[in-house]
Amino acid sequence: MEESPLHQFELHHWIPLSIGGVDISINKAVIFMWIVIAVAAVLMIMAGSSRKLVPGKLQGLAEMVVEFIRNMILDTMGKDGMRFFPFVATLFLFILFSNYIGLIPGTYTVTSHIVVTAVFSCIVYGLSLVLGFWLHGAKFLGILIPPGTPAWLVPLMIPIEIISQLARPVSLAVRLFANMTAGHVMLAVLSSLTISGGLLIGWLPITISIAVYGLEAVLIAGIQAYIFTILTCVYLGDAFHLHGHDEHAH
Repeated sequence: MEESPLHQFELHHWIPLSIGGVDISINKAVIFMWIVIAVAAVLMIMAGSSRKLVPGKLQGLAEMVVEFIRNMILDTMGKDGMRFFPFVATLFLFILFSNYIGLIPGTYTVTSHIVVTAVFSCIVYGLSLVLGFWLHGAKFLGILIPPGTPAWLVPLMIPIEIISQLARPVSLAVRLFANMTAGHVMLAVLSSLTISGGLLIGWLPITISIAVYGLEAVLIAGIQAYIFTILTCVYLGDAFHLHGHDEHAH
């Protein structure tokens, strides 16, 4: 029987651990989280520790990433949002490195695990709520009433906006998880077709596999990190600007 393409996402305890009845066992996903953090941290520290007036390749790449993240924050949150630069940068780099390291054969894509993406999305959305109520108090509930809504539509719009708000963390988590999982499943299926097809027709799935792998590496991995991060900035920006009424929104 052929191995299921979903087999690559199965997690098994490598080091069983339990504290107070809570399972904190070490598995492949945990190990690769540590690897992602280590690789991202080492590369960024190396880029920052040897700064030169004429930047080298690593410093130049790091500066591009920093400027890219900075522009995302300024465009969505304004200058006040720069206080969240460490949080947004950490989130972006973790997702980006997770996506790219997961493309290496034999590794594990951390962002293909729904628990990871769900925790990230809940933290992001929870932070936006805390920030909104901290900055605006009860006025933050005005986010449930879009600007210009006629009074007679308010009772209808409020439940619709509540559902829309609750859908934010769900869509944020599922989008990243689904895209990364689908890409790896497709690669696994094409790889199995290549092996079973033999020399006669095996060239077709392997050609498609190379194209899909290139698409996954060049576009999907980077774009999904960008989408998750820009939506994070948008949600935090909504807390800052409250439907654009805040003066910094203009």
